[in-house]
Amino acid sequence: MKNKEELKLISPLTWAYIGDAVYELYIREYLIKNTNLKPHKLHIETIKYVKASAQAKILQKIEEFLTEEEKEVVKRGRNTKTHSAPKNADLTDYMYATAFEALIGYLYVTEQSKRLEEILKLCVNC
Repeated sequence: MKNKEELKLISPLTWAYIGDAVYELYIREYLIKNTNLKPHKLHIETIKYVKASAQAKILQKIEEFLTEEEKEVVKRGRNTKTHSAPKNADLTDYMYATAFEALIGYLYVTEQSKRLEEILKLCVNC
């Protein structure tokens, strides 16, 4: 198992990879706990939160609440070169969504649970 210092040095795309899963699970749990939607409607509602354009907007809204360390993670995630973007996403939105997911993944892998929860709560209130 890698120590915290090693985890801080892994690729932002790796942070984004885990951040994508963590964020989607959080949104699914949030919707299950706060709505009475059936599975298909839950899926439709989840997409509203997890699509690239939504994540890009969320990042813009929460950026002022981020620490300098978190802003650096976002910057690294945004500037990471990716080989492709989804066909239904704007490239700029995709870059910011990757930055957002990198932030979530970074907080998760570095076990900053309290801060991760604070950020996730901000996201659903945007």
